This record gives sequence, C-alpha cells and structure tokens, in this order.
Amino acid sequence: MEIMKESVSGTLQSNDCLVRVLPGTEGVDLNLSSSVMKQFGDQIEKVIMETLIEMKVENCKIIVEDRGALDCTIKARVETAVNRSNE
Repeated sequence: MEIMKESVSGTLQSNDCLVRVLPGTEGVDLNLSSSVMKQFGDQIEKVIMETLIEMKVENCKIIVEDRGALDCTIKARVETAVNRSNE
C-alpha cells in the first residue's frame, strides 16, 4: 500500500499513542518516542513494523509518540493512520 498523503490517528492522552504517517520513498523511516521506551521500546517498534508489513507499506515516514499504549492500541492507530492516508 502506498501512502498518498499525511495522516494522523490517536491522541497524546495516557495509555494511547499519536501516530503520524507521511509519504516516503526509501523504505520505512520510523521515529519513535515513548514514556516507557526503556522497558518496551523494542516491543513497540516490533508491533509498528509488523503492522506495516501486514498492510504492505514499503515506503513511508512514521512518527509515533507513545504514552503507554497497549500493543492492540498501537496496531489500531497505525492501521487507522495508514488507511486515512489513502482516503
């Protein structure tokens, strides 16, 4: 799936994350910040990358600001942002 325009999903409230997806040309450029980066940074990155692979997104810039969201929330926010980028 190709990212056609910038899109956003989520919030900066506790237990949520804000995901911003932008068009890209050279693979996936992930910029991740999290309040629990030391404990769960690798797991959060894994969820984001697996979701992009499932959705066949090969080129994009994705910026994620996490506030302690669960894996299912992160996945839903990424899916929503990607789908909105093609509306």
